[in-house]
Amino acid sequence: MSLINLTIDNRKVAVEPGTTIVEAAKTIGIKIPTLCASKEIDHTPGACRVCLVEVQGQRTHVAACVFPVSDGMVVRTTTEAVRKARKMVVELLLANHPSECNYCIRNGNCELQQVAEQTGVRQVRFDIPPFPKEGVIDESSPSIVRDTRKCINCHRCVTVCEKIQTVSVLTPSFRGSKAKVIPAFDLPLLETNCIACGQCITACPVGALYEKDDIAAVWKVLQDPTKHVVVQEAPAVRVTLGEEFGMPIGSLVTGKMIAALRKLGFNKVFDTNFTADLTIIEEGNELLTRVKEGGKLPMITSCSPGWIKFCEHFYPDLLPHLSTCKSPQMMFGALVKTYYAESEGLDPKNVVSVSIMPCTAKKFEANRPEMCSSGYRDVDYVLTTRELARMIKEAGIDFINLADEEYDAPMGEYSGAGTIFGATGGVMEAALRTVYAVVTGHNLQDLNVTPVRGLDGVKAATLTVGDLGPVSVAVAHGLANARKILDQVREGKSPYAFIEIMTCPGGCIGGGGAPLPTTNEVRKRRASGLYTDDKSVQKYRQSHENPSIKKLYDVYLKKPLGHKSHDLLHTDYVQRGTDLPHKDVILGGSKPKKGTGH
Repeated sequence: MSLINLTIDNRKVAVEPGTTIVEAAKTIGIKIPTLCASKEIDHTPGACRVCLVEVQGQRTHVAACVFPVSDGMVVRTTTEAVRKARKMVVELLLANHPSECNYCIRNGNCELQQVAEQTGVRQVRFDIPPFPKEGVIDESSPSIVRDTRKCINCHRCVTVCEKIQTVSVLTPSFRGSKAKVIPAFDLPLLETNCIACGQCITACPVGALYEKDDIAAVWKVLQDPTKHVVVQEAPAVRVTLGEEFGMPIGSLVTGKMIAALRKLGFNKVFDTNFTADLTIIEEGNELLTRVKEGGKLPMITSCSPGWIKFCEHFYPDLLPHLSTCKSPQMMFGALVKTYYAESEGLDPKNVVSVSIMPCTAKKFEANRPEMCSSGYRDVDYVLTTRELARMIKEAGIDFINLADEEYDAPMGEYSGAGTIFGATGGVMEAALRTVYAVVTGHNLQDLNVTPVRGLDGVKAATLTVGDLGPVSVAVAHGLANARKILDQVREGKSPYAFIEIMTCPGGCIGGGGAPLPTTNEVRKRRASGLYTDDKSVQKYRQSHENPSIKKLYDVYLKKPLGHKSHDLLHTDYVQRGTDLPHKDVILGGSKPKKGTGH
């Protein structure tokens, strides 16, 4: 392919056809400011106009993030007119933006602040309207808060919701000074098809979208002497939390995280990886039962609550394909108030279950009315990784210099298979390790099932599993990729026996509650930390080898898929409407029609 030759600021540049001016400038170390463009989003909307440049022959300035290069093009990025135009755009944005930087949730990590600094804005020359405006903060969702006062109309959330997740809840509406991004019919998020994944939060450059904050409620129970507060942390948290304290991306901070949680006052520090191992035992046996008894295939994983809600809305006919297993978070919650409470002689009404998750949809999941198989709400509070970091900072804990500590028994022991749940393909790899061992009586020669690893949108593999013969599996992350596989299943053309779907690009390491920013390079480094934990740190690398899981079955559950397992660890799902407006299943809404698959 012949290259395009152009000149940027008197420097010769050669790039591939289709490259934008912003991308071409980067190749020679010139960073053109932008708020709407993101290399994680293929469909840059070109909405913010911060990236204005001069192109010889063009009558007006052009938006560099969407303007493609051409042979012989001459670009100037730092003329006086360009610098004035950029400042003007940023000043206009700031003039229509609340002056709440000191206490905004994105303070210090706000792209508008960064662009204002980059463009040299030191004053705003326009009248600033009174803030806060009334009725523009939507807190209806248990997962996500929309503060439209802070929206800068960059449309990144719109693009992610439509192109990456194919949910299309958010849309640009109205024109001119009245333009804004809203859900269809300007409904509250709770009354839409929002799947609560939080990818809109990861895309938002400012504080217009953020997670529902449960920190105050958790502080309250931690300081209540009548409450016994236990905490679990998802696998992805241990390779992301360090970023909030300036540590290298992907740092494995398990021991420091445990120490910090104890200093915060949690009575017991357990691990979601424990029930990730349990999920593999239950899910693996469910798969084998379906294969041997002619059950509904392919079976699809059910660990990702955003994906579950997506299926309930958009593919309700495929609900029978979903594994009936609860997610590891909800299995843990049910066991904390039954198995753990009974073994410790605790009254479950005084046991408070807290989860630390990289996922905003986990807040929604914990609120689902069916998640109370213990007789109580199984998980009382869900904090994102970012919320935990804020709590640690509030408490004045010197996180980086903490000495490593160990998890508590009996729900803190886990295998390497449990920890790789946090990366796309991890659930599948963990399941294949155990299913192969159960069927053949011996382990895989190589426990590293590399075909299901990595950031390809759809991955597939075929493994010969003893008497079962060749078993074909598939993995998808990001719901646009999931649709490709789901449409095959819907049409009866799927060659797979088992499918893993994760809502967020990269899996949980790219969750809506993870530290910002999240890019593909960040996802790779976080995943690498999990695979290091699996291969180099953990004594056991297969879920069925976990001694604490064996004990759980011996003394309490008795057997996989047994009566007690069915009551505590399995569930069914609901068919939700796709026509708006409608009420959702929680917070006072009418209950949707139940599915028929379980």
